Amino acid sequence: MHRLTLSLVIHNHQPVGNFDFVFAHATERAYDPILTALERHPGVRLSLHYTGPLYDWLAVHRPDHIDRLRALVARGQVELLTGAYYEPILVAIPDADKVGQIRKMTRFLQETFGCEPTGAWLAERVWEPHLPKPLAEAGVRYTLLDDTPFKMAGLTDDDLFGPYVTEEQGRTLTVFGNVTYLRYAVPWRPVEEVMAWLREQAEAHPAGVAVMGDDGEKFGLWPGTWDHCWGEKAWMDRFFAALEANRDWLSTRPLGEVAAEMGPLGRVYLPCASYEEMMHWALPPADFASLKRLREEFADRPDLLRFLKGGHWRGFLARYDEVNQMHKKMLWVSRKVHAMPKGPEKERALDHVWAAQCNCGYWHGLFGGIYLFHIRVANYANLIAAETIADRAAGPAPWARVERGDLDADGHEEIVLNTDRQVLTFKPSYGGALVEWDWRERRYNLVNTMTRRREGYHRELLAAAEEGRLLLPGQEDRPGGVRVKEPDIHTRLFHDWYRRVSLLDHFLHPETTLETFYQARYGEQGDFVNQPYAAQVQEGGDAIVLRLVRDGSVWVDDRRVAVRVEKEVEARAGSDDLHVRYRLTNLGDAPVTVRFGVEWNWGIVGGEQGELQVGEQQGDEWVSRRLNEVGEHVAVSQLTVVSSLPDLAGAVSLSLRPSATLWHFPLEVVSNSEAGYERVYQGACTFLWWDLLLEPARPWGATTTCTLNPEL
Repeated sequence: MHRLTLSLVIHNHQPVGNFDFVFAHATERAYDPILTALERHPGVRLSLHYTGPLYDWLAVHRPDHIDRLRALVARGQVELLTGAYYEPILVAIPDADKVGQIRKMTRFLQETFGCEPTGAWLAERVWEPHLPKPLAEAGVRYTLLDDTPFKMAGLTDDDLFGPYVTEEQGRTLTVFGNVTYLRYAVPWRPVEEVMAWLREQAEAHPAGVAVMGDDGEKFGLWPGTWDHCWGEKAWMDRFFAALEANRDWLSTRPLGEVAAEMGPLGRVYLPCASYEEMMHWALPPADFASLKRLREEFADRPDLLRFLKGGHWRGFLARYDEVNQMHKKMLWVSRKVHAMPKGPEKERALDHVWAAQCNCGYWHGLFGGIYLFHIRVANYANLIAAETIADRAAGPAPWARVERGDLDADGHEEIVLNTDRQVLTFKPSYGGALVEWDWRERRYNLVNTMTRRREGYHRELLAAAEEGRLLLPGQEDRPGGVRVKEPDIHTRLFHDWYRRVSLLDHFLHPETTLETFYQARYGEQGDFVNQPYAAQVQEGGDAIVLRLVRDGSVWVDDRRVAVRVEKEVEARAGSDDLHVRYRLTNLGDAPVTVRFGVEWNWGIVGGEQGELQVGEQQGDEWVSRRLNEVGEHVAVSQLTVVSSLPDLAGAVSLSLRPSATLWHFPLEVVSNSEAGYERVYQGACTFLWWDLLLEPARPWGATTTCTLNPEL
């Protein structure tokens, strides 16, 4: 009888910054059970990959899990794969960081488990053709990728029962194709069906290898999978028992053994790719819908579907300004740190950079991504920590200096006010906006918000709502049903036409209400919000002053009136204060009445835990509101944004002159996950506005003093 090898690769990951209870729950529901099953079935041999953040958590909270894993490695039942320690998307980080992170993981595996890993797991299985060179430099000999890029390169399903070799600049790498059928069948199809498929492949591909690599979380952590895999249905135990019972024609072997013994079937050059779903998620919403429609239309034409690849991972950098901002900040800080002299401080800073490269905050899909606020917070915390170490190495505190350059790679210059207490990044080309405000002491980006965007899956939600197919918690599944976490969630789909950052200058239609502004369904009368400002920087002593000016237009009734908006921002060395001064000038020849406002968006995590404290001009009493509340206050002269979370406790206080009307509301997106559609808090908007009579050549002015206070 012909023999077939089955190589299973299970990848276990929790991101930097995830909650302890999530690590614990995932370990209990998914990671522990797989070790128990392997201990019960010694005839099943496979490869496992754990990411660095998960190893770090296990070492502190569950050392027994590491001990059990070490025993399985020692008896040759489990091979451990290396990879970049903090699970970055490799194509998104500098080559020096690729190599450094992989070497860190390899050293950890050598020291902790006594093994010599030769294969690497690639985060989200994202591939680009340049990767063989840095992987080879890091000591990696093989990896596995989804079969999608192999098929794009001209191979078929029947060609994928063995390894191929690829290269970049002569540095070679062995690559295996991850079989889509197995990825979808394990653990969802009946065990008997999977075994029958494997037997067919043994006859068709004697001495071949079938590879299945996927996330360990689907074996117990995803909704409904624990009972299916380990509970009453016990799919995994039955599958492992079937593998042992059929060892006369089917062997299970770690992928590293196969890579060492089986020669390549040929040479291949693979295009940019990931798993099919990731390439779909990376598309803009309209293209997302078009690709979905095409895949449904040609579902019975696999010869055509192989060429419908969707986008590729870097599309997220184009779709989400916030992803791009964090990514380019990471590159900026990485360059600073690599320029440091060798020593323990550089090593400490590098580890923060690497932790900030953890992939989950740099993309969006069904299994997580950029809308996980606490993951963005953790990435920024590590970036701020690394930059602070590098900046302190460049000169003693206190300091105040200016950094300029195209930081976000959009062809326009950004300006950074860098002091020993805070780092403020301004985008003159986009409304003169404040796009990042790093509070060094708290390692916190105060403008870490998300714009409310259309997503491709919103069409599915709207269609299901119209057709009465929404399923609330507790309701049974039914064909065509779409799971949601609250009633009428489809009515919360608000889409912003501009980026939700800070110091944005608005001229509102006089009929604009809090509700229409909240829903981004109002009339904007000026051309300032997302248009370019001229920038000048003045440095002197311990102060930096950035002056931003735009001569624009405001529509008043049926007239277009020329208006100049000037804003000055001042930061000082050693100071937690920020001074903002506004000056509006009517450049026309007649008085005009306008409603002018300044928008501040706050990336304070936890809408329930965050607080707005509002002080009105008359009286000493303060009004408190939650960051996830919608509200209006008049004659506001003091405003404090408070975070009471233990690790992020602190406040930002604003003193206003003259007093203003305040509108505030949460920024919430409707996001889809494996558990259904839900509202996810992404920050809070505070909008301060004034009704003004602007007379020609008589400027109006306002000042705001912001103070960072770590003591509540």
